[in-house]
Amino acid sequence: MGFFDGLFEKKIEIYKKRDKETWTKIKDVLKEAGIKASASHYDQDTVMTGPGAPIDPRDYAGKKRIDRDIYVIAVPASKEQAARDAIRAAGLTTIVDPDVLKDAYKRHPAV
Repeated sequence: MGFFDGLFEKKIEIYKKRDKETWTKIKDVLKEAGIKASASHYDQDTVMTGPGAPIDPRDYAGKKRIDRDIYVIAVPASKEQAARDAIRAAGLTTIVDPDVLKDAYKRHPAV
């Protein structure tokens, strides 16, 4: 087995949020517990700028890139409970935010 362990097993998302610091901590906890997890991140949105300009103008607010990435961690279904237990033991919480991709006015319509 070895290399192919968990390769074709269903993965369960245990973390999906715009919080890089917690994402990094959870990755480290799972690694220490010996649980193989799939961790990734992707852009929440993209901005069409103009021909030949692959620069997002919103990235120049504070002289560094604004973090709009969505951070995701998924574990094999057979390891889900062990992963959640290890994360709780470290004093962290797992969050899958279903509204993470919605615009602010759609998440909070009363405001």
